[in-house]
Amino acid sequence: MKLGVKLTAFVALAAILFVAGYWWGAIRPSTSAAKASSVVSVGGKPERRILYYRNPMGLPDTSPIPKKDPMGMDYIPVYEDEESTSADAAVKIGVERIQKLGVRTERVGMRELSRTVRAVATVQADERRLYVVAPRFEGWIERLHVNTTGQMVRKGDPLMDVYSPDLITAQHEYLIARRGTKDVEDGGLEVRAGMERLAESALQRLRNWDISAADLKTLQQEGKFTHSVIFRSPASGVVLEKRAIQGQRFMAGEILYQIADLSRVWVLADVFEQDLATIQPGQAAAIRVEAYPDKVFPGEVTFIYPTVNPETRTAKVRMELPNPQELLKPAMYAKVEFGSIQRKDRVLAVPESAVLDAGTRQSVLVDLGEGRFEPRLVKLGKHADDYVEVLGGLKTGEMIVVKANFLIDAESNLKAALSSFTRSSQASMPGEEREGGRTASGSSGTVPSSPSPSSSSHRGEGIIEAIDVANTTLTLAHRPIASLAWPEMLMDFKVLDPALLRMLKPGQKVAFEITEASPGEYVIVRIQPQASAADHGKKP
Repeated sequence: MKLGVKLTAFVALAAILFVAGYWWGAIRPSTSAAKASSVVSVGGKPERRILYYRNPMGLPDTSPIPKKDPMGMDYIPVYEDEESTSADAAVKIGVERIQKLGVRTERVGMRELSRTVRAVATVQADERRLYVVAPRFEGWIERLHVNTTGQMVRKGDPLMDVYSPDLITAQHEYLIARRGTKDVEDGGLEVRAGMERLAESALQRLRNWDISAADLKTLQQEGKFTHSVIFRSPASGVVLEKRAIQGQRFMAGEILYQIADLSRVWVLADVFEQDLATIQPGQAAAIRVEAYPDKVFPGEVTFIYPTVNPETRTAKVRMELPNPQELLKPAMYAKVEFGSIQRKDRVLAVPESAVLDAGTRQSVLVDLGEGRFEPRLVKLGKHADDYVEVLGGLKTGEMIVVKANFLIDAESNLKAALSSFTRSSQASMPGEEREGGRTASGSSGTVPSSPSPSSSSHRGEGIIEAIDVANTTLTLAHRPIASLAWPEMLMDFKVLDPALLRMLKPGQKVAFEITEASPGEYVIVRIQPQASAADHGKKP
């Protein structure tokens, strides 16, 4: 009896609950839909929705999906409730701080770009006006008429008297053949023609040995040979090299003099490869040398060499110019300014000092007023004198920072790094135990305490992988550096003081302090060995 009553009551209660649930769903559809659209976490609070991911180093770059930057660092998620602060990438700086930084702004506008290419150069002798004196026979130098380097000579001036058995033999052959021609004048035509050919052959051999026409004419007219022959200069110029010594024996082909005609010289400029597109044959150039600072030597581009020096990344550009007074001398140092090439059309351009170049991307700081500055990615075009063309990212009339922008950018990056450190729920405090490269709480490594925003140095810990004493460089496997939002990485660092390397060795666990020597480049200013890495079992 009692069991039946209980069963009846249970069925009645189930029916009442069913009817109540049906009625509640019919009159409150919107409430059910709202609950269905939100995801509830384990703690009963709605789960935060991610809007996008931003660059961990504070650069103005976002992604709709998770990704890594070139250094292997994960992009930081931006949640829906953070949109109001994160979407506004502007940096706010007080008026007093702006004045101390020396911030200067300029309005973006259209301008005609002109560019002057400057390069260093050296003066060289014209390769087409170089001459060498190298006898084609063996002999001895009996007397030197030109006996000093740098001496001026004219074409045909005597250089030296030489004795050679071959020359005497050739002269004898010519004189014998000439007398034979006279002796057979009454003979047949064939005999006379043979003697004439023999005389001409001996004379031609002397010509082939560079015996001057004046000396040959004397031999023909006087009909007697000379014991020595005068060797004459083949051109007018300056003796750049003299190897001839009186009494010296020389072999056929041996260079005894080198003579250069310096009435016209070359100037070879080293032009960087990024400037080669602005250099053209026929382009005017102004050349200055240290010896004559008040003089400008006009030149003209005649040739652009087809190769680039792989060490200096420069190409040779040749200019030719007259040198009637021979003021320009080989190996002189010169500075060259190539005629500017001006673009006819007006383009959007900003000063080069306004561009923050991160290598893979370029940005500028836009002044929004009231001490607010927004980093803006830009696409750049051609560079000109102190200005660069902007192809995208800016518009006419906007105000940009042209001075002290690096200081503002550094403050922006620090602000982003500190905010990401504050939001990170995985960062552990110093002193927590490490287990297998992770903290006991599950975060990746012990994070050193963050320096104050005004500090310019950052502290970290790591293990030395390698030491390069010659380049004062350390390879460190370091733990996360919270003040820079860096994860665990293997990196090379320059050591500011080479003496710090004396107490270090590979495998040591160290605590170090780094500072930014230049944008994006950090150097070690302090380093202290700690307990051996073997004591911890594993690397950080």
